Amino acid sequence: MSSSAKMHADELDIDGRLVRRLVAEQFPEWAELTVTRVASAGTDNAMFRLGEDMVVRLPRLPGGARQIETEQRWLPRLAPQLPLAVPVPLAMGEPGRGYGLRWGVYSWLDGENAYDSPPTELADTAVELGRFVAALRQVDAVGGSVSFRGGPLGAQDADVRKAIEELGADGTHDAALATAAWERALSLPQWEAAPVWLHGDLLPGNLLTGSGRLTAVIDFGCLGVGDPAADALPAWALFSAGTREVFREAGEFEDAVWGRGRGWALCFGLVAEHYYRGGRNPVLAGVGHRAVREVLGEQDQGCRAPRARR
Repeated sequence: MSSSAKMHADELDIDGRLVRRLVAEQFPEWAELTVTRVASAGTDNAMFRLGEDMVVRLPRLPGGARQIETEQRWLPRLAPQLPLAVPVPLAMGEPGRGYGLRWGVYSWLDGENAYDSPPTELADTAVELGRFVAALRQVDAVGGSVSFRGGPLGAQDADVRKAIEELGADGTHDAALATAAWERALSLPQWEAAPVWLHGDLLPGNLLTGSGRLTAVIDFGCLGVGDPAADALPAWALFSAGTREVFREAGEFEDAVWGRGRGWALCFGLVAEHYYRGGRNPVLAGVGHRAVREVLGEQDQGCRAPRARR
């Protein structure tokens, strides 16, 4: 889809002319560099390549500046402790003429997003991403803000049940099976340990690949601390049944965390498909559909598994 297409009613107007003006006014040393829009299915930020070695990220929504501020503050501290490449913040732009939010300039990372170029070495990718999640969790979390997906899963209950009702009504998903899977996730013990870091949005579009392998993790707008369960989301959004356990082992997910992660995958999938279907964002709707299908496939198998004889 075109990255210039609007997906939200309150989305800001952002184009190349605006970016060129902001760069020229605030960073005149870069004023002569080319500005080229980067095609992306991302929903929160518009991206423009600046010259050959940089990228500009501008929040699409009025409340999006916090994501840029989070990345600019924390990525330099986290990067040295992570096993995969992450964006390097180079500058933070201030609100300017025609745009009222902070925005960021970052190093350009080569690679294709895993929506467009899925990793062919899926087992290796499961190991690499699992190790990344485990390493991130080990970084000192003092001072970090709570991630959007770092709180209790039950906070999403109303949105999930609405999506189940409407996607079930039109035959997209089995509403009874989805409800059972959701309630199973809600019944799990909650995170009671100290908050830890989580990326919070490990979808295929936020992973870069090269030569079939995972090379970098991008878009840390949902970065924060809390329950790490949401970082299990790619188990169902990206990996296959055969590589899911590889990711789980490398990521060191305990049983309850993994179960809540399955709940986050179901939550993301249902809400994303419900909101973005109908052409609003076919990529995210498709990823959401896949995540739901994978979770419900496990739920269905569990329901059909033979009971042990007493």
